[in-house]
Order: sequence, then structure tokens, then C-alpha cells
Amino acid sequence: MTSPEIAQRRLRRQRLAGAPFARPEEAVQWLGAVQAQDYAGAKWALGLRSRGTTSAAVDQALAAGAFLRTHVLRPTWHLVSAADIRWLLMLTAPHVHAVNAPYYRRVGLDDDLFRRSNAALARALEGGQQRTRAELIAELQQAGFVTDALGYLYLLMHAELDAVICSGALRGKWHTYALLEERAPQARTLERDEALAELTTRYFTSHGPATLNDFRWWSGLPATAVRRAVELVKGRLRQELVDGETYWDAPTPPLVAPASPVAHLLPNYDEYLVGYRDRRAVYDPVDLKALGTRGDILSTHTIVLDGQVVGVWKRTLTKDAVAIEALPFRSLDAAEYHAVVAAAERYSSFVGLPLQLQSRP
Repeated sequence: MTSPEIAQRRLRRQRLAGAPFARPEEAVQWLGAVQAQDYAGAKWALGLRSRGTTSAAVDQALAAGAFLRTHVLRPTWHLVSAADIRWLLMLTAPHVHAVNAPYYRRVGLDDDLFRRSNAALARALEGGQQRTRAELIAELQQAGFVTDALGYLYLLMHAELDAVICSGALRGKWHTYALLEERAPQARTLERDEALAELTTRYFTSHGPATLNDFRWWSGLPATAVRRAVELVKGRLRQELVDGETYWDAPTPPLVAPASPVAHLLPNYDEYLVGYRDRRAVYDPVDLKALGTRGDILSTHTIVLDGQVVGVWKRTLTKDAVAIEALPFRSLDAAEYHAVVAAAERYSSFVGLPLQLQSRP
């Protein structure tokens, strides 16, 4: 298995190639969790994997509670299926708390304060109330909680990790919070080994081929949990040794050679990149120098051709159009350029705005 073959398998596993999902919530459940601190980028990640999905349709699915936005896996927001949120939090929240613990102490937060703030937040949201971050911070202040701006954010994050609150519907451009028990009353609960096996199987099925180190990075789980996970699911997965590194994947039929070239305009933090610790199979690290001041590979919108990162892109939305600037690392031939145009037109359809494409030769 070569690097290009790894990339092609990942494209199909992640449903960036092959049959797309019918609805965005199916993509969320398939991937297990979708990193979502940039909600606009996360929406497009679902649009790339769902047939005919629009930005408005993703907002509607979030409003309906088909999937939820919360802190899980690592100390950042993810989109997760409403059915999965409880067992995911049970499995990964203790490790996120452990990572956050020095920051909790730095702003003077302790277990008693978290217990009381969780109760105050629950009271503010009970009965189907959905409130913005600013509104909940005001509620905490009125209830006598005194900390700095960062402290209030950690109180909210802690309540998410404790399965007290999660996302509500958008209110205009503002995200809201709601009670998790009211938003996801049918969420499944699993025993720890069941949850560990489920997350591991889902990761390698949707992200494979990948290494155990990739899974450890993505899941946020400690090495002991990853070793236990392998024992639980190794009979369901296959292994392949590549350059001395073991890659894990779910059994799959032989890949049909894909059409070429095919382009994708990936959002920042897309699972195709952020889902792995080692990303060398999909881009040449030397090309990162071309990013200049535009940031690292994860926080940047990337152009992918036939599974390989070949550049970055920017978008500017106005009420009348979406302007996309394509910045390839190298010159594109005519077929490659037309593939990028097709990818840009797909984004234009997703946001429902006419396209204005600019590109650098």
C-alpha cells in the first residue's frame, strides 16, 4: 500500500469519494465526531459528504437536534449524533477534564464550584429554554458566580463535558445552549468497553487506513485505553504493514480506479486532515512553506486533487455572491483547473450564492 493508495482509501472511507450520504446527520454518525470550532467549516464538511445538502439544511438539522455541537474527544467543539452523545462523553470527557485541569486551577475553579454552576445552568435552561453564551454568563453572574471571562467559558465547557448542557438551535448568527436531557432524551448509554469498541470500530471504518497513533490523537484517549481498544476490536479490523508502520482498516472490497482529476475544496479542520496525527500520505510537508502567514495546514482551507493537498483557498461571502480565491502550490493543467472550478461551483450551490472564482496561475 503506497501513500497515494492510502489517500484514495481515506477519500472513500470518509465519503469524499463514492456514494454520498442522503442527509448530513448520517455523515456525522458515520465519522463519529466532526471537529466544529469553526461551525461554517464544519457545515461544509457535511455538505461535501451529503448529496445536495445546503448550508440552510445543516442549520435545520442542528436546530432539530439530529446532531449536536458540544465539547468532546479533545478540548474543542465537535458535532456528534444525538444518539451517541452520552456514551461519547462518558468515554472521553474524563480525559478532556484532565487536560483542562491546570486551566481550571489557574482561574480558581474547583469541584464544588462546578457542581453549583451545573445546577445553576440547568435551572436557567429547564423547560426547553435555549440561551446564548452571553445570556448564560449573565445568569451565572446574577447567581453570584464571580470569575474572569475565561473562567465563565470553562464553567460552560465543564457543564458540556458533564452531560448537563449541549447545543440548541441557532438564533440568528448566535449559537445557543440547551439541556442535554431535553435535546437528546433517547441518547444511548453503553458500558465502558462497549463504548470503547464502538468508537474504535467507527474510527477505523470511517477514517482508515490509519495507525493507532492516529486514533489516539483523534480520540484524545490515553495509550492504555487505545491498547485496550485494540484487544476489543482487532478481530473486526485488518492490519497492513507499510514502511514499518501498522495501518488498521475495516475490511473493504478492492477499490475501483477513480476518475481523475477530482478536486475537493476542504474546509479548515476537515476530518480528512485533522483525523490523523501523521498526514504525510496526503501532502508534502515541503509545500507548507507556501502557506506563509496563512497559518498551519489544519486551520487553513485546502485544495485537494486526487487525494493530495495541492494548495489553499479563501472565500468571501456577501449578500450577492461568494468569491473564492484558489491558491495552488504549483501550476495546474487545464483538466486540474476545471476540476477546481467544479469544486468551487459545488460550494457555491451549498451556500446558495453565485460564484466569483479567482485563481493564481
